[in-house]
Amino acid sequence: MLRRRVIPCLDVADGRVVKGTRFVDLVDEGDPSELAERYAREGADELVFLDITAAPERRGTLLDIVERTARRAFIPLTVGGGVRTADEMRDVLRAGADKVSLNTAAVAEPDLVSQCAARLGSQAVVVAIDALRAGSSWTVYVKGGREATPLDAVDWAVRAVKLGAGELLVTSIDRDGTGLGFDTDLLRAITDRVSVPVIASGGAAGPDDFVSAVRDGGVDAVLAASIFHRRIHSIASVKAAMAAAGLPVRATEGVAA
Repeated sequence: MLRRRVIPCLDVADGRVVKGTRFVDLVDEGDPSELAERYAREGADELVFLDITAAPERRGTLLDIVERTARRAFIPLTVGGGVRTADEMRDVLRAGADKVSLNTAAVAEPDLVSQCAARLGSQAVVVAIDALRAGSSWTVYVKGGREATPLDAVDWAVRAVKLGAGELLVTSIDRDGTGLGFDTDLLRAITDRVSVPVIASGGAAGPDDFVSAVRDGGVDAVLAASIFHRRIHSIASVKAAMAAAGLPVRATEGVAA
């Protein structure tokens, strides 16, 4: 049975990990490489590193920080932010990433997803979707949540997979940093329509929220930032809750697989 993954997220701005609420009011949370090493030691299954100011600043990913982070965490690393071409994706992979997340550039040029998948493999292509509820649906936002698009989040998820995305990272802007729990309606609307793994992001307050994201949202992996950065909950406690709920997880100290 497929084991569900627990993934800490490193949102990086100006070389530091930051975290806010609904993508604003950012607070410094520490050095990305130090946090990466800590999370690898504590049993994280993967890490996601997002250079959140790259797209708004119209620049590429900070490869030196990616390299430093990858050297200290020997677990799979997904890197996003600022990748606009297949060549830039290749450079990020060479810097130590295992997968690359595309967001703003993929919306602007959907063929980029196909180009990256054809050249570097679908398994390395993650399409990140930042979604804000609009009545009974969700709208895709880009540039770090600053700019709305005409795209429906569920329709874009389906199209991204058809273009070659091997995984989706779905963030609810409404829930981000609020502690209100994952938007399981959004997650289920997407997981019911796609066949690739989906990572849930935005809103986790405690272990029960991770369980709900998998059980009710149908996701394959759960991601959080502030509750791990600030040691409000541990990766081990999240995995213990998931295992107790009958969800298969990779073992870490004190947690049965």
